[in-house]
Amino acid sequence: MNPARILLALSLLVSVGGRLCAAGETPQALPRATPEEEGVSSAALLAFVDEAEQKVDALHSFMLVRHGHVVAEGWWSPYAAGEPHVLFSLSKSFTSTAVGLAVSEGKLSLSDPVTKFFPFEAPADPSANLKSMRVRDLLRMSTGQDKENIDKFPFHGDQDLVKAFMAMPVPFKPGTHFVYNTEATYMLSAIVQSVTGQTVLEYLRPRLFEPLGISGPTWESSAQGVSFGGFGLSVRTEDIARFGQLYLQKGKWNGRQLVPADWIDAATSLQTSNGSDPAGDWDQGYGYQFWRCRHGFYRGDGAFGQLCIVMPEYDAVLAVTAGTGDMPGELNVVWDKIIPVFSASALPADPASDRRLSDRLAGLRMAPQAGQASSPIASRIAGKRYEFPSNPIGIEAIVLEPAVAGSAQRITMRISGAEQSLECGNGSWIKGNLKTDPRETLAVAVSGAWTSDDTFTAVLCEYQTPFVLTERIRFVGDEVDMETHFNVGFSGNTPTHLAGKSKP
Repeated sequence: MNPARILLALSLLVSVGGRLCAAGETPQALPRATPEEEGVSSAALLAFVDEAEQKVDALHSFMLVRHGHVVAEGWWSPYAAGEPHVLFSLSKSFTSTAVGLAVSEGKLSLSDPVTKFFPFEAPADPSANLKSMRVRDLLRMSTGQDKENIDKFPFHGDQDLVKAFMAMPVPFKPGTHFVYNTEATYMLSAIVQSVTGQTVLEYLRPRLFEPLGISGPTWESSAQGVSFGGFGLSVRTEDIARFGQLYLQKGKWNGRQLVPADWIDAATSLQTSNGSDPAGDWDQGYGYQFWRCRHGFYRGDGAFGQLCIVMPEYDAVLAVTAGTGDMPGELNVVWDKIIPVFSASALPADPASDRRLSDRLAGLRMAPQAGQASSPIASRIAGKRYEFPSNPIGIEAIVLEPAVAGSAQRITMRISGAEQSLECGNGSWIKGNLKTDPRETLAVAVSGAWTSDDTFTAVLCEYQTPFVLTERIRFVGDEVDMETHFNVGFSGNTPTHLAGKSKP
């Protein structure tokens, strides 16, 4: 992901309306009900929201479905019901579904050797372990490869990724132990494409996305045009909930068997042991691109808190998007606050609690940057262009434009050769677009304020992803010091400092 990807924070919309599906049908949105009608306490759900806001930094949305009805849903502004959110490794569960469908159509078997599908990409003299690697081993993350080689995989390069996978050592017998392996999911995507002539995205569109009413899914792909499989899918929160509900219903949707029930059972059952800690949600076993959970549940999950939790015992599904570095803590809040809310039968109506919950959900938002609208030095630095030497973020120059009474502070930046401006809401979020390179334009929301006499702080949120970037810009004479800090990141979130000077 481009290091200049920028995030900014929260907005609530309550989801209504259906999305187009196959055969010209227009499916309804998931039906809504009061929590009490489906055996859930509104007051307890309010306690879940309170606990999540205190202990999880930060949820972006959630949707709880009980007995097929949405009983609670919320989006922290500027995140919104109509916006897609990147899923990261929750994408894997969708790729697994594509494999299951291809198996059901007779296009492949779980016992097929991986090399069978790519005879020209395999090494001239493949090792015995590579030759014995099966589709089933890819699904259950038991390929026989080791973590050291996996971590160096060139997903975003021009190299042929199937060849790169085949070239990696396979020191262990496939099927003998678990190593989390996103590269294996890429191979599943490539296999589906090889036997269907379609990307996983194209293949799933008429078989899964359209029947479920999931419109406009996008999936990043490799230089070879293969959907990444293990990551890169973006859909909306309700789409995640629909997917979970399909699995809860054993693959049946509106009277149609979209996914074979036996595939659902196999994919969500323990296929590989991956630990022994009874209190660890990453030690409960792994299925076919699904994690087993405590309490007998299962889930798809993605980096920084993207969750689709299926709770068969309670006939419930929880969909979550987030931007947290503490996924165990996120799951603990779910276990502590969601599981106890389920009753075996409907509860007495509680209009007062239901109204308090509805009001709370309608007002969810990420706090904008606090501070002052102006500063004693604002007029002195207004319009000055400060330039930076080459840096990993790609910010070449910055200008705080002269303030206009009653208007938001405008910042003009030159990023990777492109000049562009953003408005920073004072006490609010203002949505805009930011181009970080010639191929990528980000939907962002921005908030900013003077946090001291010499420092302007801007917060930028790419509200279709987990990422939030805080920029603290300190002006000292003709120099500027910019500290940039992401909320979460795959390489950590250590602040970066840029030192610049005003242009004469």
